Amino acid sequence: MACRSPAEVGRPGIPCRRPNTVALGPAIVGNAVLVRHSAQTPLCSERMAEAGLAAGLEPGLLQALHASHRDTERLVARPGVDFVAFTGSVAVGRAVQRAAAARFIGVGLELGGKDPAYVRPDADLAHAVPNLVDGAFYNAGQSCCGIERIYVHESVHDAFVEAALALVRRYRLGNPTDPEVDLGPVVRAEAAALVREQTAEAVARGARALVDPREFPADAPGTPYLAPQVLVDVDHGMRVMTEESFGPAVGIQRVRDDDEAVALMNDSPYGLTASVWTRDESAALALGDRVDTGTWFMNRCDTLDPALAWTGVKDSGRGCTLSRLGFETLTRPKSFHLRLG
Repeated sequence: MACRSPAEVGRPGIPCRRPNTVALGPAIVGNAVLVRHSAQTPLCSERMAEAGLAAGLEPGLLQALHASHRDTERLVARPGVDFVAFTGSVAVGRAVQRAAAARFIGVGLELGGKDPAYVRPDADLAHAVPNLVDGAFYNAGQSCCGIERIYVHESVHDAFVEAALALVRRYRLGNPTDPEVDLGPVVRAEAAALVREQTAEAVARGARALVDPREFPADAPGTPYLAPQVLVDVDHGMRVMTEESFGPAVGIQRVRDDDEAVALMNDSPYGLTASVWTRDESAALALGDRVDTGTWFMNRCDTLDPALAWTGVKDSGRGCTLSRLGFETLTRPKSFHLRLG
């Protein structure tokens, strides 16, 4: 269950988040599909298979599979599997790629991300602040295309940070089934520990953590309940700005101009989405041409359009889902040359 943030309450047009099963619909058109879900959430694949039967699919056309990583690699390498769509870590993505390589089958990989945003001096802060805070902290920061680092032009940096911090402090951390709660736990205690480690390291290197975890009584070390955190005075010598966090923490870095922002956005092994916040459409298009990313947003983030291709570059993966291109990825062309007489 994903909680609504304070920024979302009463605000129309809340963006939909991309489910990690966008390849399932196109794949089922003409193919049999095995769904091997994370061992942390095994019932998800079973519910998908049940939904397929309820929708009228033939028995066996969509099946839930429970298997270890090693058994999954063996399955990928066996004849009968013609395509693999994987969402997960870079390390496991490489293992899937190796297992599939011997048979030259298609592979679609959506892996890590460290998605950046750039707030230009002409940005509408009343729009940018709530959308970027929501983009960073939606679902406790556990969104594949969530905002993990923000670069703000020096002329609006302080105003942006002040407004963002005020909004973050309105979050309520706790049980996500409680309708009064905005921010639930991360997936497991180890994930929370990683975010705490990144934050502590950044502070030791000179960053300032602006949120006191004591403001959020549910925060407890050793548990998956983690207070939201905003860090300033950060740089790329800190893991919180370069290593995937996948939790409720975001670094905000001051930049001098567009060129510095582009250089920092590109200084990453990942390239899933990136966004710019500006009133200048021409500038947004020009900057988008320079940023290494699969998707480029102007004045929005952490969202999708089913008509547009969903793809990543660098360690964010390969292949494409959504749009017509996503369907074509899961098909195989075959030519018939016929002549009578």
